[in-house]
Order: sequence, then structure tokens, then C-alpha cells
Amino acid sequence: MRWTRRVWMMLAAASGFVSVAAGAFAAHGFAQPAAKELMRTGSIYEMTHALAALVCGALADSAPRARFAPAFFLAGSALFSGSLYALAFGAPRIVGAVTPLGGLLFLAGWAMLIWAVSRAR
Repeated sequence: MRWTRRVWMMLAAASGFVSVAAGAFAAHGFAQPAAKELMRTGSIYEMTHALAALVCGALADSAPRARFAPAFFLAGSALFSGSLYALAFGAPRIVGAVTPLGGLLFLAGWAMLIWAVSRAR
């Protein structure tokens, strides 16, 4: 598979879809407050970064380096939000050790976007 702008935008849209589903499940699928909060937090961060990845696709013509950021945003979502979702469903607490790695990927994506926009035409 070639990592084109179209592929990144499709993955970003899929991430947004998962985020909405996770948010709905947080609101209606859990009785435990801690599990609801984990799902809610994961959903918010995933949606934020799905939208950021979509923006990168939109910026690709004027800021070509923005094409690098979606990889960080979407990988960060998989690790950060994915680990929170897993914890909400009862995964062992050690899974939570992955969450900060996802956060670092989010930061790397934002740094990449800052770099891309600072070099934009």
C-alpha cells in the first residue's frame, strides 16, 4: 500500500468513526464510572487527532511537510486511546504503560505540524 494523502484521510475518517462509537459506548455501555471516564477520555483524544490528521490532508498543497504528521497522530490514537479502551474493557493495568507512548506520538505530530506550517508557502 502506498501512503498517499487519500489513505491518510481515509484512516483519519475511520478514526473519527471509532471515536464516535467509543463515545457512545462510554455514555451507554458501562455502569462503572471509571470505565466510562476511560472511554470518554480516549474518545475525546481520538477525535481531536482524527480531525488534526484531516487538517493535515487539507494543508498538503500549501504545507507539503504536513503529510508527515498524520502518521504520528493516528499511531498516537491507536496507542493512547486504544490502551484506554482496553483498560475500560478490563485489560491488565500493565496495558496502561502504553498510554504515555501514544501521548508522545501526539506531541511529535503537533511538533511536525508546527514545522510544516512554519515552512509553508
